[in-house]
Amino acid sequence: MKQNIIFTVFSLGTCLTGIMGCSTSNTATQAEVKTHKEIKVNGSGSTYPAIKALAKAYETNNSHIKITFLPESQSGSGIAAVKKGIVEIGTVSRRLKPTEDDGSIVYGQLAQDALVVATHPSVKGVTNLQTSQLKAIYSGKVTNWRKLGGPDAKIILLDRPEDESAKKLLRQYYLGKELKNAPAAVIMRQEGELINAVQNTPYSIGAFSLAYAISNKLPVNRLSLNGVEPTPANVEAGKYKMVRNIGIVRSKKPSATTQGFFDFAFSNKGGNVLRQSAFAPSTQK
Repeated sequence: MKQNIIFTVFSLGTCLTGIMGCSTSNTATQAEVKTHKEIKVNGSGSTYPAIKALAKAYETNNSHIKITFLPESQSGSGIAAVKKGIVEIGTVSRRLKPTEDDGSIVYGQLAQDALVVATHPSVKGVTNLQTSQLKAIYSGKVTNWRKLGGPDAKIILLDRPEDESAKKLLRQYYLGKELKNAPAAVIMRQEGELINAVQNTPYSIGAFSLAYAISNKLPVNRLSLNGVEPTPANVEAGKYKMVRNIGIVRSKKPSATTQGFFDFAFSNKGGNVLRQSAFAPSTQK
């Protein structure tokens, strides 16, 4: 009888200890969850590869922080989202407009990324284009690669909307403001869509991020323009002119978590991450 009582007390004590242990474990887990921080990012999709490279490096050394990228939009959308408190970081592919710089946000220029004109590997024999040839392609004046030294095949032009940074740069440096678009051009809203299309569409041509092409080893033909090869070295030396700025914005009164990522992005370590991903880190802030 005594043994039964002792066994019952022991069993009850074991159960209570187990319950207390489970309670302690649950409390610890809840505390850990509470310490995890999230930084939401939104804005220009063309800047995402650079910011994602920084985010991956930052998360590696800060496991309690998660950086979430919302669906790609445009620079103006990212700026507006920061002002409204929807996201902590806005990505922009240009400098702020006077109307956007109302004193509530802080802008920093992170890097430069060249815009490369590239073709599908099926376009053999074309390695360089002069300004006049680029104009002929984008206006639809030339529609067969044979006239440019390539194969006897129809040119599939993959273009961007007029309000996108890629098309603005093409017009600024090569096409001019007045050149009419080729009627048969395929307009692609997102740069990611264009990149996929160039890789998978024979005889196609399009313009997109040089850094993305290099860091992801895309199987495309990167074309020289007027004899200047699109390389990070030529971008940093100022020889290859068609580049876009990559910047980020944050609230003027950010959380400590957001400020920490912002500081890392502009540190020497952040610069090395960008350089390893084929971007040219900026000396400006």
